[in-house]
Amino acid sequence: MKDDLFLMDRFLQDTAGRLQVRPEQVEGAVRLLEDGNTIPFIARYRREATRGLDERQLRQIEDLLGKSRDLAARKSTILSTIAEQGKLTPQLQQEITSCSDPARLEDLYLPYRPRRRTRAAAARERGLQPLADILLSNAPLPEPRTQLLRRFLSADKGVPDEAAALQGACDIAAELWADDPENRRRAAARIRQGELRSDVKPGKSEEGTRFRDYFDCRQRVAGLPGHRFLALQRGETEGVLRLRFETDDEAATRELSHHVLRNTNPAFAAELQAAAEDCYSRLLRPSAENAVLGELREKADLEAVEVFAKNLHDLLMAAPAGPRTTIGVDPGFRTGCKLAVVDGTGKFLAAETIYPTPPRNDLEQSERVLLRLIREQHVELIAIGNGTASREADKFVADVLRKHSIEVTRVMVSEAGASVYSASESAIEEYPELDVTIRGAISIAHRLQDPLAELVKIDPKSIGVGQYQHDVDQPLLQKALEREVESCVNAVGVDLNTASAALLSRVAGIGSVLAKRIVGWRDEHGRFMTRRELLKVPRLGQKAFQQAAGFLRIRGGQEPLDASAVHPEQYPLVQQISVTLHVPVTELVGNERLVSGLKAEQFVSSEFGGFTVRDVLAELARPGRDPRREFRTARFTESVSELEQLQPGMVLEGVVTNVTKFGAFVDIGVHQDGLVHISQLADRFIRDPAEVVSAGDIIRVTVLEVDTNRRRIALTCRAQSGQQK
Repeated sequence: MKDDLFLMDRFLQDTAGRLQVRPEQVEGAVRLLEDGNTIPFIARYRREATRGLDERQLRQIEDLLGKSRDLAARKSTILSTIAEQGKLTPQLQQEITSCSDPARLEDLYLPYRPRRRTRAAAARERGLQPLADILLSNAPLPEPRTQLLRRFLSADKGVPDEAAALQGACDIAAELWADDPENRRRAAARIRQGELRSDVKPGKSEEGTRFRDYFDCRQRVAGLPGHRFLALQRGETEGVLRLRFETDDEAATRELSHHVLRNTNPAFAAELQAAAEDCYSRLLRPSAENAVLGELREKADLEAVEVFAKNLHDLLMAAPAGPRTTIGVDPGFRTGCKLAVVDGTGKFLAAETIYPTPPRNDLEQSERVLLRLIREQHVELIAIGNGTASREADKFVADVLRKHSIEVTRVMVSEAGASVYSASESAIEEYPELDVTIRGAISIAHRLQDPLAELVKIDPKSIGVGQYQHDVDQPLLQKALEREVESCVNAVGVDLNTASAALLSRVAGIGSVLAKRIVGWRDEHGRFMTRRELLKVPRLGQKAFQQAAGFLRIRGGQEPLDASAVHPEQYPLVQQISVTLHVPVTELVGNERLVSGLKAEQFVSSEFGGFTVRDVLAELARPGRDPRREFRTARFTESVSELEQLQPGMVLEGVVTNVTKFGAFVDIGVHQDGLVHISQLADRFIRDPAEVVSAGDIIRVTVLEVDTNRRRIALTCRAQSGQQK
């Protein structure tokens, strides 16, 4: 028990130091996490216990706690394995127990790890370990060299002569040196000080043109950007590039020899020197290269996942167009453009297929159908998917609206993942009678009305939020993206009476099973009139209710606070405020003038601390406030719809679709995103593009260069960064 307390105390101290918070804050978070509370709930409704830790800090604590437990479990396994071999010394046990670095822990375990048959293992089987011990000692030879070696000869054991005996003993020495953690650390340090070189493989120049920048390239290992490593790794995986580390092998061998040959037998100096060289080239260097590659992959994965998560967050938190009747357009050429109309609540109303694009070019009939839908359904918005034939469809719609002087806003919407959703079980459950293409058009319309509510129906990895996403650690990526979805959904809040099961499943404490039960209860019994009615849903208990209630909204219900982010357990505090002010709760909610004059200190008690009171007062002032941006649309230049029409110097408006560590990709309406390199994003120095742009931002850019062969567009925001919006 004392050991457990000591380990937890060490975790609290280490984590607090890393996050620059107090140990008691970490302790409060750990206690709540271990009690099964969700991070959104802790961050929003348990701020007293953590003294105000935010979601980012809570996620870090959760991750570090998981890693700490994994490390402890690994230590236990290693200690048991070594003990079973009868080789666990008090010193080794202490080293393993106190180790905090997973890589060093594996180095400590390496000599005792079951491994495939090696040259050293074969030498030991031939009885050459005692000879190796003599070579590795500095003691005088017990007998003349030749006589000593002959003592280990055995035709039956495969040691026919002195050379074989000596080679086997040297193999054992080389493996012992290679297993030493300090030698492994020094070898890896040498690799980190070197370069990673990439060359194009013979005959791969033409098919691998997109990797042309790396055909003959040297990169310093230290400081190699993660996105560049992922590009090199992709080139190698596709058989275009050959990667290799370049370092000073002679210096590395001298360093190894200096450390391992000082206490060896001088009678075998030449042979041991050769063994040291063999140890480095055959064992240490390959092992060090693998270790450094693993470090580079881990760093690149973490960087890429961070970028993906940030982009996903920005896409999910994009401004909703709101509850307005919308036509979703899924463009196409041969199969035509699918139109789907949904009302302000997202309910499907009507669908049509028109053919305004090649090869049919049926403009007159397409115009009649579009006009009829707009007028009959009182359409306010038109969402056009940005895939194949999008610019042609957009031009057709623009021409019709202009010709008939119709004030309807048209917006280009990302189709990423729409095809995945339209063929999914979720889409089939929602629209079992509709064709898959119509479901896609409905999804496009919904994305404009409320991006968050629609995108939660799609696997986050299918939304297209970054580069090389299939190359990074998939469980790590999935976890990060799922967290972002959860964070965004709970930050915005969910209407309990209109939300889909997919959206409800992302609310803290609910999950997919309870979400379906909630929708089933709603379908059977009608609207929820209070949050408390959730407890009537089968198998939805107090714990789930506690976690979820504050993030669910009931508008027009029996309890006015149910439309806000005030948690039911905080309702008594609101009643206290109401009594103090002598006004009913209905007049208190949303009365910013009245609430802003209150001091939190006068309502602090043993039940409700300062954090809670301040949060409740802020919510009462502006109940149910949507944290998302105001809805705006980009205006593409209508005369520029193809990459070939671009010219250097053109100033265009576009939408940021993706932000990476090396720049931002911008949709300027030519079917190919342009890149604003990090050096071109602002007139000042920036370390990260995320400092100045986010996915979904509308910005003005200038065309720098167009490479039609490689379909690359270079853009700049320089000298006009003040125009970013």
